[in-house]
Amino acid sequence: MARILAYTSPARGHLYPLVPILDELAGRGHEIAIRTLRSQVGLMEDRGFAAAPIAPRIEDLVHDDYTARTPQGSLRRGVAKFAARAEHEVPDLRDAIDAEQPDAILVDAMSWGASAAAAAWGGPWAQWFPYPLPVPSRDVPPFGPGLGPASGPLGRLRDRALRPLMISSMEKAFLPSVNAARASVGEASFASIDDMFTAAPLLLYMTAEPFEYPRSDWPACVRMVGPCCWDPPADPPAWLAEIEQPIVLVSTSSEFQDDGRLVTTALEALAHDDVHVVATIPAAEVPRASVPANAHVVQFLPHAPILARAACAVTHGGAGVTQKALAAGVPVCVVPFGRDQLEVARRVEVAGAGTRLPARRLNPDRLRAKIREAMSQRAGAGRVADGFAATGGAITAADAVEEHLDGQSRSSQRNSSSTTGLAS
Repeated sequence: MARILAYTSPARGHLYPLVPILDELAGRGHEIAIRTLRSQVGLMEDRGFAAAPIAPRIEDLVHDDYTARTPQGSLRRGVAKFAARAEHEVPDLRDAIDAEQPDAILVDAMSWGASAAAAAWGGPWAQWFPYPLPVPSRDVPPFGPGLGPASGPLGRLRDRALRPLMISSMEKAFLPSVNAARASVGEASFASIDDMFTAAPLLLYMTAEPFEYPRSDWPACVRMVGPCCWDPPADPPAWLAEIEQPIVLVSTSSEFQDDGRLVTTALEALAHDDVHVVATIPAAEVPRASVPANAHVVQFLPHAPILARAACAVTHGGAGVTQKALAAGVPVCVVPFGRDQLEVARRVEVAGAGTRLPARRLNPDRLRAKIREAMSQRAGAGRVADGFAATGGAITAADAVEEHLDGQSRSSQRNSSSTTGLAS
């Protein structure tokens, strides 16, 4: 059995999808150590993991991309924050390696410094990625603006024209910072955006078709394992059982994004409808004065018991909560505010599993109409749920990690035998 060290960025949306995989590995006899947000250390210790916080200076670098006035400005701010964290992640992961003496490392793909340090470490390592993967493909639209898949000659012409521009833009934004982190540990620079997301020998990609667009040219390292949904254990509130109307779940980002107006708009839009709104806003203040009688607004509730009774979920387009709803067969109305959320929203629409409404067009009347439309698309949400389930989830992910460990072990044995033979 192996000792496996997991290292996350300071985001619950990156930690929670990993937990079922770590649980599965622990159940197979592997020892689990983890470095994650300080607020989640106790929760991970309760699962039997050797948990400790990432360096405070990493967690204190909070995203402020929502303050930018343009998408380009938002991207620059986001990249700057990941780059600033990367400088501290390198020594932080190295300290964790010294303390834990792992046999293998699992690294959050958006922890650029930790990924570089894991590659330089020399032992078996892998990444996980909980959002739409920005790896270019001849079969899908250029990543970023949330374009729909090409249809006909004009659509294919659009993709051919835009793809080099979008790839170049992403490479200019990401590669200098990523390569600076790699240079600091003696690793070669990446030449393309493909390298950035496919350098790990194994990438656990937390989605599946038909939510993700089908493509014929997936990199060999990518293993789709579905969203691996998980909620911290908590008893549902007593008032949940008393609700008789169809439930509409509304949820905002777990990292502050100034998307609280999604909740206030939803409350206004549905105040007089025969539904009950349950809104969770983990990174914002609860708007108590504006909560109507047919709504509850809280900072945190486990989503599973709500989704078990939900007619629709209204999200900001975060991959975690959106895929969690779809995995439960609940259709989604997505109002993307930025980041990768435009891509998530379009995938929901293309899969026939819900609707999308650009944040700039958000108002009560439009949101109400989009929610009602989404409610009629439960069959599409069911198809996505079936696709997620077919991947095997945490079991498939744990299998892939063990296969990677076994492959590395056999390779080491061959190298050892070869060296011994030459010495003799």
